[in-house]
Amino acid sequence: MKNRVLQLCCGILAAGILFSSCVTTRDPNRLPPGQAKKIYGTKSAKPFAPGQQKKRY
Repeated sequence: MKNRVLQLCCGILAAGILFSSCVTTRDPNRLPPGQAKKIYGTKSAKPFAPGQQKKRY
C-alpha cells in the first residue's frame, strides 16, 4: 500500500514538473505589426513595428 502511494506521488510530481516547463509567456496586448495595420487601415506596417522606428535623441 505504501509503495503504491509513493509511486502515485512521484508520478504526480513528475507530471507537474513536465507540464510546468511548457508554459510560454506572451504579451496579450501586443499585436503583430501586420494585424495592427489591418485594424487601423493603414497601407504600411512600418509605424507599428518597433524595429522600424527611428531613434529620437
